[in-house]
Amino acid sequence: MRSSILALALVLAACVSPATAQPPVVAAKGGGEVATEETTLTWAKPGIDLAATIYRPKSASKPLPVLIDVHGGAWGSGDRTGDRLYCAELAKSGIVVVSIDFRQSPAFKHPTSSADVAAAVRYVRLNAKSLNADPDRIGLIGSSSGAHLALLAALRPDVQQHKGTPILGPDGAYAPHDAISAAVNYVVAMWPVSDPAARYRYAKRANLTRLAEMTDLYFADEAARWDASIPRIVTSGEAKTLPPILVVQPGDDSNIPQDMTFDLLHAWQARGGKLDYAFYPGQPHAFGHRASAATTDLIATVAAFIARQNAR
Repeated sequence: MRSSILALALVLAACVSPATAQPPVVAAKGGGEVATEETTLTWAKPGIDLAATIYRPKSASKPLPVLIDVHGGAWGSGDRTGDRLYCAELAKSGIVVVSIDFRQSPAFKHPTSSADVAAAVRYVRLNAKSLNADPDRIGLIGSSSGAHLALLAALRPDVQQHKGTPILGPDGAYAPHDAISAAVNYVVAMWPVSDPAARYRYAKRANLTRLAEMTDLYFADEAARWDASIPRIVTSGEAKTLPPILVVQPGDDSNIPQDMTFDLLHAWQARGGKLDYAFYPGQPHAFGHRASAATTDLIATVAAFIARQNAR
């Protein structure tokens, strides 16, 4: 089985590799780079204030597609500012990028973070006019645990557990708007912790103590980790619709075992889901947060994938 999964991943990598990805279109009509602007605001108030930074082109003649960014940090650390490099660059390709903070451990446990990610989709749809956003073209991007949360929110967009987060409305008031759909068109999953149960066992075996401790802080027990396993949700048929996904795997990622990523790819394909896979040999976990030639290539790969989804 492992050899067949590896073969699948190699085939996918050959089909959609960083070397063949087309670069994003960032040129303005008159030449030069698209000018963007950044705005920070409080997008939700579920007992605490949650901030979002919005990156967008300064001028657009029509509503733009939206990408919601979910930061990593083992479900309990970091914030939206760590993703600024690629959020700002992706906005130059002609999309609105909404990078969010959300509730994390140790104060909150699964599925609280997922509920906030789903609420962010509702926030965009509710405020589409002021954001100059197209409510029918919304995607998610996440890194590490943020990629897990993005995948989980995409597979369970409107379940009861993902409701109740008070979000900012056009009138300036904060209230839940759970009647609004939280469904998305695609997910970009960069070095995803796609199976918290499998990664927890890996962290224990590899003596990655901090990763195991952070997992314990967010997931109450093994049952909660298994409940949040993306391959399990997909394979079991629980997810009725699988949006297209782009999975990015660094070659020297000590945090994410490749077998776990292959399980995700195999599960998605087995259920008829559409996916792209990009493998970056020699790159470490979270390499896309730092400027490098590989990161420039990654941004081009992601932008090309998003452009294809928004062209549908």
